[in-house]
Amino acid sequence: MLNLILQANPQAQGSSLSMWIMLALIFLVMWFFMIRPQRKQQKELEAMRNSLKKGDKVITAGGIYGIVAEVDERTVLMKVDDNVKIRVDKTSIQKDMTDQANQAKK
Repeated sequence: MLNLILQANPQAQGSSLSMWIMLALIFLVMWFFMIRPQRKQQKELEAMRNSLKKGDKVITAGGIYGIVAEVDERTVLMKVDDNVKIRVDKTSIQKDMTDQANQAKK
């Protein structure tokens, strides 16, 4: 049925082509401004988590500030006070504050 309508009206074929081009352009713009930056941010966060080492100052997703005492494959042991250490999953580490702490001391 749709074929008969499209064949009967030659202008409809041109407008459907332009509609598909517009949809493709909208998807391309959405990918360029939304998906691409988010993937880049995720890769940077993963690289930061993989480069954690003893002595780094970090913040968890729950807002806990601490100093890395030990790094395992999936977990991090954090010193949060004098005699208090907690073990958290690496994926909960959100920010490395080591550089900012060093700048504040200067």
